[in-house]
Amino acid sequence: MAKKVKLTRPELRRQRDDLERFQRYLPTLELKQQQLQLTLGEVAAALRKAREAVGQARAAFEPHRGILGDVAGVNVRELAKPGKIHTATKNVAGVRLPVFGGVDFAEAAYSLFATPAWVDRVLAELREISRRQAEVDVLQEQYDLLRRELTKVIQRVNLFDKVKIPEAKEAIRVIRIRLGDEMTAAVGRAKIAKNKIEESESEIYG
Repeated sequence: MAKKVKLTRPELRRQRDDLERFQRYLPTLELKQQQLQLTLGEVAAALRKAREAVGQARAAFEPHRGILGDVAGVNVRELAKPGKIHTATKNVAGVRLPVFGGVDFAEAAYSLFATPAWVDRVLAELREISRRQAEVDVLQEQYDLLRRELTKVIQRVNLFDKVKIPEAKEAIRVIRIRLGDEMTAAVGRAKIAKNKIEESESEIYG
């Protein structure tokens, strides 16, 4: 055993209670582990898909990269930055996860007559990249939160399954052996005492 236990009946009861608690709690932990692993796989797949979408959006914009500097008085890149990222939350196996809800952008206040017609299209493409990247960032946060919680749960499952439960079982076994030996010794002493009493009575009463 990893730690020394008292070889007494109260300790036996305590170890039995601990074992019962560990065995009752372990299935809950294992279920949580399964839920987290399943959700983590789903989020990983969504994250891969979202990253692919970012790549596609960047590829669509690439032909226009060289002409951004030709737009006088319009900071297209600045206008393409997210003003606000909307998220909700959901609970998965006790973990609160952010859920992507969309992106707000600042109003594109520039003259439609004084700027080239393609500016609107380029701005839309850059904003699509920003929106897709924001979704990736939220999914990455989901993944990181789930991964950290899964690591903790796996550690607890291993602690209960490989340490706490075996320790309690071993403690119970050792205490039972000791108590059994004590009971056997007590019975032996009682028999010896009884025999001595009988011998004494026999000598007295013949």
